[in-house]
Amino acid sequence: MHPVHAPRRRGRVIDIVIEASYCVGNSRQMDLSSATGAFAALAQPTRLRAFRQLIKAYPEERPAGAIARFCKVPHNTMSTHLSILTRAGLLAVRRDGRSMNYRLDFDGFRKLMTFLMRDCCGGRAELCAPIVQEWTCCPPAKKKETSRAQAPL
Repeated sequence: MHPVHAPRRRGRVIDIVIEASYCVGNSRQMDLSSATGAFAALAQPTRLRAFRQLIKAYPEERPAGAIARFCKVPHNTMSTHLSILTRAGLLAVRRDGRSMNYRLDFDGFRKLMTFLMRDCCGGRAELCAPIVQEWTCCPPAKKKETSRAQAPL
């Protein structure tokens, strides 16, 4: 709610300021509580290693057993770690018979990255440019333009 439109109580404007990063219910943004949960889930070495492996594998899935072998932990331990990452909104899981297959929840990952960058630089894009450039792992493919000389007749 914008402070100008805040309700009046006994002739005074109630000072309510809700920043975008704290909004709940906006499906395109992550709130502070969700971001804190995601960071807590990633604040453990085995979970961070598994998460990074699934980022590299995206959009492919990986079975929980393969992730456990990669991280060199017992399967039951890995199951707990993957459940924590899934509850934090960072992974998606699909059951295939007895196997649980995990993949990056790209929307959750995007929301977390957006949460981090939302207040960056105070609107001065040149300050964020080095960070954004470093994060740009896959520059957009250039469209092939056919010139009139190359165009078929």
